[in-house]
Amino acid sequence: MAGNSAAGNRTTVDEPRPITAANTAAEAEAETAAPPVPLRRNLRFQALWAGQAAASLGMRVGDTAFPLLVLALTGSSTAAGAFGAVQMITTLLLGIHGGAVADRLDRRRVLITSDAARLLAATSVPVAMAFDRLTLPHLLLVAAAIGATMAYSGPVRMLAVRSVVAPEQLAQALAQDEARLNGAALAGPPLAGFLYGLGGAVPFLGTTFTSLLALVSALVVRFPGRPADARPNHEPGTAEPQPESGGALAGFRLLAASPLLRSVLGVLLVVNLAGAALVLPVMVLLREQGTGSGGIGLALAGEAVGALAGAVLVSRLHRMAGPGALLLVVAWATVPVPLAPLLPGGAVTVFAGLFVVGLGLPSLRVMLDLLVFRQVPDELRGRVIAATMTLLTAGMPAGTLGSGLLLDHFSPSVALAGITALLAVALLPATASRTLRRAVWPTAPAPSQA
Repeated sequence: MAGNSAAGNRTTVDEPRPITAANTAAEAEAETAAPPVPLRRNLRFQALWAGQAAASLGMRVGDTAFPLLVLALTGSSTAAGAFGAVQMITTLLLGIHGGAVADRLDRRRVLITSDAARLLAATSVPVAMAFDRLTLPHLLLVAAAIGATMAYSGPVRMLAVRSVVAPEQLAQALAQDEARLNGAALAGPPLAGFLYGLGGAVPFLGTTFTSLLALVSALVVRFPGRPADARPNHEPGTAEPQPESGGALAGFRLLAASPLLRSVLGVLLVVNLAGAALVLPVMVLLREQGTGSGGIGLALAGEAVGALAGAVLVSRLHRMAGPGALLLVVAWATVPVPLAPLLPGGAVTVFAGLFVVGLGLPSLRVMLDLLVFRQVPDELRGRVIAATMTLLTAGMPAGTLGSGLLLDHFSPSVALAGITALLAVALLPATASRTLRRAVWPTAPAPSQA
């Protein structure tokens, strides 16, 4: 309606204008300059966000409920751990191909197919339980199926959300997405425990329901399906631009060729690795101090609580510092956190330390998205996202394995001190990097002037 009113102010019925290229360009500029719909009223974004929130919550519930089910079925903690291992390994192995698929095939169809596959995998568990046919091989196949759907739907979901919001609203949209991720991380484990207490099949009925909600969202919401759809310089009747050559590994090569992105990813990889490495020693040390399982769980929830609070600080932190400076400040703030269990206060001190770290994490995730999405061509974004997710995810099992090896030879206190020292040493080269310290936020293209 606003567009109609504006058009009425420019011309009247008594004074028709000839349709010329200049007039068309002027009208296009006026429409482009019009303010975008507020994010809260952007129904496509909110519907996609709701579907992703349901999928994230279902995944978090499953992360807790599936190992409990495997343990009850087999009595083996090794088998219980195998579920998560199979899921993560499948995601890592297929992640690169998932990025290539996001760049070459219709993204909406990929998302619908992935969500449908996850729904079928989730539904098979309560159905098998109802007929008393549930087995460990079945559950491991479910783990592989879920891991595969994450590899293919992950890049597409990130691209879909960004394709339905205006560029100037991207930071706000990503901040809202952070609330989804951290809310699911915080609510998922206790919800899984509660549902499991109601009955062995109840959590899996819940994951089936959330998978259905995610699929409905993908079916209902339309968004650009191919990279070329979003390019304003692609005109009908001309040859459709082809994705940049380089194959599935093009994302890795692009990241490696950018000094800024290479430095940013290096710091985030180190922080991720250290974060994964400190969990096991913290749990062992708190248990030695007499903290119960509930207290340990609450202490480790500090990061998710901090990240929920930090989601509202994203814009403010981005205004206060450039991307490199902000990254270094948050990274160095994590250095003393592994020492928190050694201080008085036990679980409370651990919670406080993780809370402080969590405050900065949403800003870092949004920072990475902004750097990639403002600098990487759309036809490469799927592969770059997949490469980024692969690199950052790979640090987690490495950190867990490393902390286990440290605990085999040293006490938890020594292991935590070692993690602190290694993290500090690893951050020194990045801190000395001029490229990182002087990095500035990418600017969106300025709107055309009338």
